[in-house]
Amino acid sequence: MLKIGCCGFPVARRRYAATLAVAEVQQTFYQPPRVETARRWREEVPPEFEFTLKAWQLITHEASSPTYRRLRRPLSPAERDQAGFFKDTPLVRQAWEATREIARTLKARTILFQCPARFAPTEENRRRLRRFFHEITDEDFVYAWEPRGIWDRQEVAETCRELGLLPALDPFNTSPFPGSQAYFRLHGKGGYRYAYTEEDLKALGEMAAPYREGYVLFNNQHMWYDACRFAELWR
Repeated sequence: MLKIGCCGFPVARRRYAATLAVAEVQQTFYQPPRVETARRWREEVPPEFEFTLKAWQLITHEASSPTYRRLRRPLSPAERDQAGFFKDTPLVRQAWEATREIARTLKARTILFQCPARFAPTEENRRRLRRFFHEITDEDFVYAWEPRGIWDRQEVAETCRELGLLPALDPFNTSPFPGSQAYFRLHGKGGYRYAYTEEDLKALGEMAAPYREGYVLFNNQHMWYDACRFAELWR
């Protein structure tokens, strides 16, 4: 039940879905597509193919992030103050509604919340994180959380247990947490241009072996080649 894929589509969707079992949609982080577009994506792949997706950056990243350059419409000054860090604002709530709508259209069951390194473990950020996830617990999704920066490993584990979150991590950078599910995101050892070696993929297989289900998603320059090689090795 471990599904292997890429963060994004490095090749045409139909070809991709004939080879790999899952893809993590990146566009939803920058600007969610139209519902009609997401519906077409769903129709282009087999019923058993799975999408995961990244939550819209308006939920996780403040408006000072350079990734906001890819928004179709610039935020107003008032909206900029409302954006990111799981704030209890109309803009964040609207961003969640948009994320949820696309997830349902894609029939996705897992949504990734990737936080910037600036989202530090302050009391205010902890409070916002708890409030946000407590409010959406009635949704029929699995929520994966990828903290970055100076979050303590033990606090991440405790927060995930408390809020029912699936820790998302690069197992070559952070030791995997015990549990039944995995959400591995492979960013490249030392950087995006890295190509994983046969020894790397064997080590990855050993790290993934204890999990009953989950995802191994490559997010490096050679993601298609590396994901296909790992899928073949995993078989």
